[in-house]
Amino acid sequence: MKISGNKLFVTALKKEGVDTVFGYPGGMVVNLLDELYNAPGINMVLPRHEQGLIHAADGYARATGKVGVCLVTSGPGATNLVTGIANANYDSIPLVCFTGQVPEYLIGNDAFQEVDIVGITRNVAKFVIMVRDREMLAQRIKEAFYIARSGKPGPVLVDLPADVMAELGSTSYPTEVTIRGYKPNTSIHIGQLKKALTLLKRAKKPMFLIGGGVNIAGAQAELTELVEKLEIPVVTSVMGRGAIATDHRLYFGNIGMHGCFTANRIANECDLMVSIGCRFNDRVTGRIATFAPNAKIIHIDIESAAISRNIIVDIPIVSDAKLAITKMLELTKPMKHEKWVADIVKWQEKYPLSVDCTSGVNPQKIMETLNEIYADKDTIFTSDVGQHQMWANQYLRLDDRHRLIQSGGLGTMGFGLPSAVGAQIGCREKEVVSINGDGGFQMNMQELATGVVESLPLVNVILNNTFLGMVRQMQTQFHKGRFALTNLNCYKSETGEVIDKGFEEMEYVPNFVKVAESYNSKGYRVTKDEDLKSTIEEARAYAMEHKRPVIVECMVSPDQLVMPWIPGGKSFDDILL
Repeated sequence: MKISGNKLFVTALKKEGVDTVFGYPGGMVVNLLDELYNAPGINMVLPRHEQGLIHAADGYARATGKVGVCLVTSGPGATNLVTGIANANYDSIPLVCFTGQVPEYLIGNDAFQEVDIVGITRNVAKFVIMVRDREMLAQRIKEAFYIARSGKPGPVLVDLPADVMAELGSTSYPTEVTIRGYKPNTSIHIGQLKKALTLLKRAKKPMFLIGGGVNIAGAQAELTELVEKLEIPVVTSVMGRGAIATDHRLYFGNIGMHGCFTANRIANECDLMVSIGCRFNDRVTGRIATFAPNAKIIHIDIESAAISRNIIVDIPIVSDAKLAITKMLELTKPMKHEKWVADIVKWQEKYPLSVDCTSGVNPQKIMETLNEIYADKDTIFTSDVGQHQMWANQYLRLDDRHRLIQSGGLGTMGFGLPSAVGAQIGCREKEVVSINGDGGFQMNMQELATGVVESLPLVNVILNNTFLGMVRQMQTQFHKGRFALTNLNCYKSETGEVIDKGFEEMEYVPNFVKVAESYNSKGYRVTKDEDLKSTIEEARAYAMEHKRPVIVECMVSPDQLVMPWIPGGKSFDDILL
């Protein structure tokens, strides 16, 4: 018996355990969608834009640990995925993106909605391929899922010409994958690990620098056990936050550009840095020549190419984070570093994180109110990109019941809301709160409609400072307050004269309360701290009762800066408090 490629595609998804597909229709996938229409056990989700679609699949993958699956048509449907593919690639998120393609005989002829999506995405995806042989379709799909989830996870794009998918062929689906040249590391070099542990025994001021690799590996419990056994202080990158409970006595915050004083000073004064699952990007290191000047560095990462790429390390170890931490637990004895930890606690007491606020709603208070309201609830927070993201990283309390999903490496505005949609679809039993700025929220706010039709009780908190705040912060500090293209509340007269409405007058476009109402939901505005808790609680109750997303707009002063701050390319000695 022979079946079409479209029918085999449905079989493949079932074999791979796919329960959700984020898709958008078009001419080159309409036959494929017809086969999926009656496929039991596969939930088809229709976002309102392909960029929102892939961010939703990304949020789904991060929240569930499964592979996120996208399906879009050729041409603009495919190109609208590019930013989301790059975003997932930077943050090592497993996605399989299926794109329709024009029939093979039209490829290269400038056919309607034809683009070389394989060529376009080759440098921003983990792997890309066009299936040009019907008999290789099953093998290519199997390989796509294997590559996406194995080793260092990442997005894979599979381009599907319409004539190949219509062709009849075998019904079989492989059970194993063997790819020449692709052998993800599944072991650890014990000799290297023992060298690292020898340094650890000698160190007087050791530290752990934890990156997103620990969260991806699901090694939070093992890391906590190791930290407590060795009595070593922990700091995290932005993507590593939550790998250990943020209220743990040995956790001292985020390192880097908007990390806290204490975390950065730990790196500046330590004599041994044990980095696990961290790429040492520029937001972590600042000026490389002065990063961790007194330290020997042990770098554990699943990707060999990431080791010594930015920071030359003393002991490289290629390994999955969970495997490495487990082996360290087996091979080490308890340690004490009482004086070192006591010194760090004093720095933390002298330079605590805090936001001084003279007008508008205090960003710190927003995050602390969310901590209070969701303290006893299993909660996934998602964040868009900007100042609000840094405040969320500084003040949200994270642990085994509270997670934070955010765009790290690429810093993609427009990620917050659609990733929350995907996270909620994947984790209906949990509560999801999306934290946004007024700029980023407008990039994909059409996904409120997806939230409404999917009956998702999302609480969307918008910190509205009427500016693109992170860039404004740079303009304030380095460009004498010349706010070029950052004032979102700036009007122009018919003659082109700029009219700044200002923060207090707030004739802001759009009116977010009315935006929520236009999506058959409800919006709230908060202008002072004392109204935060009651308003968010009311919004949450409405969302839970009506099963639809709500908006809570919090008016934050545009003059509010994220501090501390190490300007780009500078060192710890240049930190602004």
